[in-house]
Amino acid sequence: MNLLRSRFAQAVLILIVAFVVLKFGIRPAAPWSVLTLYMAIVLLAVLVFVSSDSDSWRDFVWPIHATLVDPNRRLARLVFLIVLPLLFGYYAYTQAAAKPQAPPELRAVHPAPPASIQFRGKEIQITGLDNPLRKDQASYKKHVAAGAEIYIRNCMYCHGDNLDGRGHFAHGFNPPPANFQDPGTIAMLQEAFLFWRIAKGGPGLPKESTPWNSVMPAWEDRLTEEQTWQVIMYLYDATGQHPRRWEEGH
Repeated sequence: MNLLRSRFAQAVLILIVAFVVLKFGIRPAAPWSVLTLYMAIVLLAVLVFVSSDSDSWRDFVWPIHATLVDPNRRLARLVFLIVLPLLFGYYAYTQAAAKPQAPPELRAVHPAPPASIQFRGKEIQITGLDNPLRKDQASYKKHVAAGAEIYIRNCMYCHGDNLDGRGHFAHGFNPPPANFQDPGTIAMLQEAFLFWRIAKGGPGLPKESTPWNSVMPAWEDRLTEEQTWQVIMYLYDATGQHPRRWEEGH
């Protein structure tokens, strides 16, 4: 019991109890960085506690001082001189040593579209398909305006009001929403590709697009065929991009 009256023993006991509680008493387990932060806070609180007055501080440092200078504790000093470097060396080794990892999986950002898809019970041939609304040039502005309304109502929250992939919810997704302003996105794709991606969303992606599938929902249940083509027209019009033509892919 006299040992527990020692400020040093009390401090060590508090640190041990705090570590056990934080390490094993929290579910799900806290990350190591969080555990280290909390232990640093506990250590700071313990130091404040043991240094509250001169007698308490003297009682705390006495075992440390005695271990370092007392001739009768030479064996303890020798043990510390051997054990502490070994512990620090082992910790450094475990942090620097290569850890076994699963082989990386290559992910296709723009996977090849299927030859055809089912859209609301109708089979649509994707290969060689052009946007049918572009044939009606007299209604071009009307279709773009309708597409803008659809985009603002459904797509802006993720893809952003500037179509740059920085919408309100974008930071919560991995991979992030597509940046349509980037010339490496829709400018490299046929409009039929966008139709497929919008209609089927993330659930319609093939296996080569895993393990980070798109979180975009399948819009075929919410948008008609015409509305899907309209929002595609708006994407190209608003960004100043031009869709890739099928003959350019050969």
